[in-house]
Amino acid sequence: MSYQDTARLAAEHHLEIYGGFHPEAGGTLLMLGPGAGVWEHVSAAPEFGHGDDPLDRWSRRVIGAMAETLGAAAVFPFDGPPWHPFQSWAQATGRCWESPVRLLVHNRAGLWASFRGALAFEARLSLPAAEAPRPCEACPAPCLGACPVGALGPEGYDTAACHAYLDTPAGADCLTRGCKVRRACPVSASFPRVEAQSAFHMSHFHKSGTN
Repeated sequence: MSYQDTARLAAEHHLEIYGGFHPEAGGTLLMLGPGAGVWEHVSAAPEFGHGDDPLDRWSRRVIGAMAETLGAAAVFPFDGPPWHPFQSWAQATGRCWESPVRLLVHNRAGLWASFRGALAFEARLSLPAAEAPRPCEACPAPCLGACPVGALGPEGYDTAACHAYLDTPAGADCLTRGCKVRRACPVSASFPRVEAQSAFHMSHFHKSGTN
């Protein structure tokens, strides 16, 4: 199997390869994230008819089946503890970097960067070159100062302040449309993500009380 085979199979489920790299131990790791139309596709899946964590269960089923087809091992960010180092892996692809607000920024998804899973191959697959330089280099950083309560900034993430704001009437904008800081990123603005998807993640984040 090849990188191109994986990309084609991922596209059938509205997923994209967010980058890949060759670990020091050998082989290839390909990172998978949401693509255009993913929310319409996944929210119609059987996992969304019942039970908790439907998106994680969908990811496990779909990416698990992809791994079996491709002869790879499926790895997920929600398996743990111990947790897999998805943030470090993402930066190793050359397509994700730390943003001015410390969140990961992806060259295509911007601050909407998220991962549904990864595929680990024993073979060393040929990888395309990184598509673009770090987008923050030529950006005026509208993400800085975008948070109404200063919960996200260069010092890190004050999750307590974020949750407190989400409990106010003004916080409904972030709950239903997605984090204002993430929305402020010019790369995020051009990425095909619908508000219903952001509302799902924000609701899960706020109910769980975790980042």
